[in-house]
Amino acid sequence: MNHTSSGESTVSLLNNYFKLQENGTTARTEVIAGVTTFLTMAYIIFVNPSILGDAGVPKDAVFVATCLAAALGSLMMGLYANYPIGMAPGMGLNAYFAYAVVLGMGVPWQTALGAVFISGILFVLVSVFGLRAMIVNGIPHSLRTAITVGLGLFLGLIALKSAGIVVANPATMVSAGDLRSAPAIMAVIGFLLIVTLDRLRVRGAILIGIVAVTVASFFFGGNTFKGIFSAPPSLAPTLLQLDIGGAIGVGILNVVLIFFLVELFDATGTLMGVASRAGLLVDGKMERLNRALLADSAAIVAGSALGTSSTTAYIESAAGVQAGGRTGLTAVVIALLFLACLFISPLAGVVPPYATAPALLFVACLMLRDLGNIDWDETTESIPAAICAVAIPFTYSIAHGIAFGFITYAMLKLLTGKVREVKPIVWVIAAAFTFKYAYAGA
Repeated sequence: MNHTSSGESTVSLLNNYFKLQENGTTARTEVIAGVTTFLTMAYIIFVNPSILGDAGVPKDAVFVATCLAAALGSLMMGLYANYPIGMAPGMGLNAYFAYAVVLGMGVPWQTALGAVFISGILFVLVSVFGLRAMIVNGIPHSLRTAITVGLGLFLGLIALKSAGIVVANPATMVSAGDLRSAPAIMAVIGFLLIVTLDRLRVRGAILIGIVAVTVASFFFGGNTFKGIFSAPPSLAPTLLQLDIGGAIGVGILNVVLIFFLVELFDATGTLMGVASRAGLLVDGKMERLNRALLADSAAIVAGSALGTSSTTAYIESAAGVQAGGRTGLTAVVIALLFLACLFISPLAGVVPPYATAPALLFVACLMLRDLGNIDWDETTESIPAAICAVAIPFTYSIAHGIAFGFITYAMLKLLTGKVREVKPIVWVIAAAFTFKYAYAGA
């Protein structure tokens, strides 16, 4: 009897806090939705340590930081904003952190973490003072789209390099690698498996693909099994190792502004997209958007302190929404599952780069779909967008790509007499980048 009443009071508590009935859902549905979303985004616990590890960040500590940042972010999104949206270190931003900032610019990873921290603080301020709408609405749709597409191309290049399908060549800069090598063949099979499973609407398609290639690597890639469960590794090598002073010294424009802009567009687009799919928009707006953005920005700050690149809302949350998730209880379930993952670090440690490469390439391909949303007939919009998207992978720098895009956009609008179409924020960013190139070099 007591057991029953205790169960009923728990359901009643959940119902009151998350407004389950009001949103037309049940605790059971929310739990299933949380598990569904978790399965679609769990690949990040394997991919993130692999990417940041390439930049010299201690992999075991990154694994713990990834799980904790995802749990913390999802918990804040669930308990504070009451949205069914999972959070974790973002794809694209981790690649920018590792390959463009640390390896490309020679910035120590501690300094890069400092830059993530500052960008998170800026994001908090923008959310608190309600400046988000002014910035997002002030930057043209074509350039916002181009940044996403450019990130996709950048991710694709990194994925093909990790798989050994693309290699450096002194004569042509890049060329095809040994396509008969075991890693390249396994990566191709893994990619085809992920796309096929995703098309057939199999939950956790990306995770299944990573696991399948990892299993194959024991037979064909000389990989060795190190067990599944263990106590969580130490977080000490990355905890509070961020160098904020160093980040300011590197230059706000170089790194911080890029993190900030991409975080802002990524978070806003993802939140609106998932909320729209869940039917949670009121008159086309999210009622608690500022709360959701505050949860997002607070997670970035916390994640950088723990030792990982920017944490953000995941578009994979749409899978949980599809399964019926409508409230923050879904996000709380995601958070608890990420915490449980802390005890499977040996499993994460055996995943080779060519097993995560198919996941990167798949995400990269999905990021290119927005190309169709650009008005290609209006060349003062489409040309800057194309310059931005193409320059990101070709310069191996998101910062240069965004800079070239903004400067080209401002110049073409000026030269064609369309100055009134340019919002003040675009002039500010274009002028800042122009000044940087003129007086500080690349």
